[in-house]
Amino acid sequence: MPDQYDSFAGLAAREIEGVHYRIHVVERASPIAIVAPHGGWIEPGTSHLATAIAGADHSLYRFDSLSRRTRETTMHITSTRFDEPRALALIGASDVVLTIHGRKNGDDHASIWVGGLHETLRDGIVAALAQSGFAAKAVCEGHPLSGRDPANICNRGRLGAGVQIELPKALRLELLFARPRLALLASAVRAAIAMHA
Repeated sequence: MPDQYDSFAGLAAREIEGVHYRIHVVERASPIAIVAPHGGWIEPGTSHLATAIAGADHSLYRFDSLSRRTRETTMHITSTRFDEPRALALIGASDVVLTIHGRKNGDDHASIWVGGLHETLRDGIVAALAQSGFAAKAVCEGHPLSGRDPANICNRGRLGAGVQIELPKALRLELLFARPRLALLASAVRAAIAMHA
């Protein structure tokens, strides 16, 4: 099913900031930006995780929907077309971008799928997550959620290569109520960033 909006301009023409959505930007002296483009009610839990991964060190961007909606009326803008100006400004000033997404459970309700063009960081995150007790796997070319399109916002930092992290709905909901586990996941990703970014 296609998105209701194919650009931020289309969304902004019909939705009101502060009423229907909120944008949260924290720019820090870091070459890394953590981005949740589908936060709030679009992909619940992604904003919390992005905030935890950014911590007090990395830059942070969140687009949060403030109300629950049907799939037909969601404010989801796909990652290859996500063009909100504040996001683009932060991403353009960052070397590496990590985006946090939510996916349907499908046949795999536990695994975190990690993609993107920064393969060294992608593989480092998969290894760090596995060492922390999470099921994680690298997704590569041909996978529908591989994040390998150069137009994907995860790949639009200065290096032209970033990472896309996709969490299943079951895990995202679990993490919302299990803060120590959320902190463990964020710590694993942060350790991989420190080693491989």
